[in-house]
Amino acid sequence: MSTELASQRPTSLADLYISFTLLALQGFGGVLAVVQRELVEKKRWMTMEEFVEDWAVAQILPGPNVVNLSLMIGHRHFGFAGAMAALAGMLSVPLLIVVLLAVVYAQFSQYPQVVGALRGMSAVTAGLIIATALKLVPALKNNPVGRLTALIFSALCFAGIALLRLPLAYVLFTLGTITCTLVYRRLK
Repeated sequence: MSTELASQRPTSLADLYISFTLLALQGFGGVLAVVQRELVEKKRWMTMEEFVEDWAVAQILPGPNVVNLSLMIGHRHFGFAGAMAALAGMLSVPLLIVVLLAVVYAQFSQYPQVVGALRGMSAVTAGLIIATALKLVPALKNNPVGRLTALIFSALCFAGIALLRLPLAYVLFTLGTITCTLVYRRLK
């Protein structure tokens, strides 16, 4: 699947809005796994390689990664209007839900069951992120630095941020500069 071309595209601004609203609602709080499955496997709006490349760009831009990705996809297909439709889809209904959840949480935050449920949800989210990362590894075979080098840099990033507790900006700037230099040299 990773090498085949994306054969479909959003049919309208309403399709973009509805699709991104459903994406935001499916993966409320952590949508990477859902977005990859929906956009690449189900809707086929992009290939796995396009997803990995666009996701990498979305991660370095300021703001939420999935919102950045939705803006890029919307703009790619319908220009500024598409970007705004995708953005509205990602934010409108989830915003209402967050406001409602905040009101409910304020009423029930002192109960141990609520605290336990939130801890359990964070473990599930971590598992989804790891599973999605493993699912995206095959797309690295076409990466200019190669799969092994990309995995080494991923491990270094994890070690720097999670184990050594280095600031994210320093780790990304350092490893990103080295990786960009490697890619530039290999593509030259």
